[in-house]
Amino acid sequence: MLTNNKNVLKWVDEMVALCKPANVVWIDGSEEQLKALREEAVSTGEMEELNSEKLPGCLLHRTDPTDVARVEDRTFICSNTKENAGPTNNWKDPEEMWAILEPMYDGVMDGKTMYVIPYSMGPIGSKMSKVGVEVTDSIYVVLNMDIMTRMGKDAFVHLGDTSNDFVRGLHAKADLDPEKRYICHFPEKNSICSINSGYGGNVLLGKKCFALRIASYQGKNEGWMAEHMLILGIENPQGEVKYICAAFPSACGKTNLAMLIPPEIYAKQGYKVWTVGDDIAWLRQGDDGRLWAINPENGFFGVAPGTNLKSNPNALHTTEKDTIFTNVVHNLDNDTVWWEGLDKNPPKHALDWKGNPWDGTTSTEKGAHPNSRFTAPARNCPCISKEFNNPQGVPISAIVFGGRRAKTAPLVYQSFDWDHGVFVGSIMASETTAAAAGAVGVVRRDPMAMLPFCGYHMGDYFAHWLEMGKKLGDKAPKIFNVNWFRTDDEGHFIWPGFGDNMRVLMWILDRCEGKADAVETAIGYEPKPEDINLEGLNIDLDTLKDLLTVDPQLWKEDADGIEAFYAKFGDKLPAKLREELNSLKDRLSK
Repeated sequence: MLTNNKNVLKWVDEMVALCKPANVVWIDGSEEQLKALREEAVSTGEMEELNSEKLPGCLLHRTDPTDVARVEDRTFICSNTKENAGPTNNWKDPEEMWAILEPMYDGVMDGKTMYVIPYSMGPIGSKMSKVGVEVTDSIYVVLNMDIMTRMGKDAFVHLGDTSNDFVRGLHAKADLDPEKRYICHFPEKNSICSINSGYGGNVLLGKKCFALRIASYQGKNEGWMAEHMLILGIENPQGEVKYICAAFPSACGKTNLAMLIPPEIYAKQGYKVWTVGDDIAWLRQGDDGRLWAINPENGFFGVAPGTNLKSNPNALHTTEKDTIFTNVVHNLDNDTVWWEGLDKNPPKHALDWKGNPWDGTTSTEKGAHPNSRFTAPARNCPCISKEFNNPQGVPISAIVFGGRRAKTAPLVYQSFDWDHGVFVGSIMASETTAAAAGAVGVVRRDPMAMLPFCGYHMGDYFAHWLEMGKKLGDKAPKIFNVNWFRTDDEGHFIWPGFGDNMRVLMWILDRCEGKADAVETAIGYEPKPEDINLEGLNIDLDTLKDLLTVDPQLWKEDADGIEAFYAKFGDKLPAKLREELNSLKDRLSK
């Protein structure tokens, strides 16, 4: 036992009685214990050790071929009423859902070991952190949770002996039956249940399940925010750092932005970019009235394909030691890993993500799964912020929303005020790009990039954002929208993206400090073209003007789409957002 907390002990006893494991191991987080677990996982074939010189401490894992991604259709918010879950979540009555789950968990760990994992989301000892306890029958989960969270007995010290404020997580691999796969959240009970999956996004319960779905509900009730946002700091040549939070739907370059490498023009002057987080931010009002953020995670759970020395060198360097690779290619020639987009030299003698022989020089099949992953410790990241473990978090100057729009949204604009900024976040959208996902160019709304992750009614979520703005008053961060994905008539991206996105962030920070001018448009404040630094880019002022154009006709069509989207929320949609939509329509008609 690592704790005397009666609430924890009672719950673990109940889980043991339900799952009936052969033995129970409490995870203290010690290197000695973790080493033994790694060795056990390698001996059973659950994991494979990689080249200890080229990839020290790294392991390879393959999931079941039916179990390779988050399953949104099997993910439920089991709140007490359907209304609390809202129209954008799958809902089931908690008692009905437990009636389905309980028989599946009954004896599910017979003959197996149950691991009891205490962990902290956020730095140990921070007022902003929260504790979870996950029980699981998977060593893969234990080793990943060690990378992704502050795992071990210190989490119980943080919780204390009497608190009941911990998130209960029950995971069992069971038979990995996709038809019986469930990822269920019980917000009012502070608990999560996952069964019949072994894939990270469904089983590392500290990640999206706790840090977004459950935490967003806690944040609404406790007056803070859990957001699907990166956190980065830009340090000027004088050594001052300003912090930005940014939310993007998937496939919009979130990790690349979080680990941005300054273009030469800024690097030469001494500017630096620091990563605080690449995926999740917890935000609270500080004693000084400003909004402060921590990254609740302790590692990166990144998509491997496409990560390379050009697209994201910092991410690639982060994976060079103590990393778990899932569903990538095993290069047998040098006992390392490979994936599509890593380099132009696919291995000849290899095993694909399913473990079958694979020759990358001749095969027409992909070697790595498109959603293959690396789980890497944040401490490995060359640009990790020295404030990463600061229990106070970092003060946020700007919040940035973004999506993938070919023509509608300009390169960057600023909201008129906080309420208008909430409107801008609520209408966030991306256009589908790959035919595999259905028709191309279809607009998918993803408010604040939280559509799959909001643990309660999205109308109430918008209201909570508006409420936070009232609380922050004139100390609230400024809110912006960016679009790196404008295309020309041939469909080519006009803006270079990657490190050059810093040029836009610099204007954003200048606006926050009252150092840059802006032009008022129907949708918000835009930069004067000459205020975005183009030095060293093969883009001229006219191209930039084009990137900043606002086509009233396209926006009128978009307003109709917003209207239809808002209709989902009925009378739960805050009146303020309806007002903002009407004001936008008025400005467009003028």
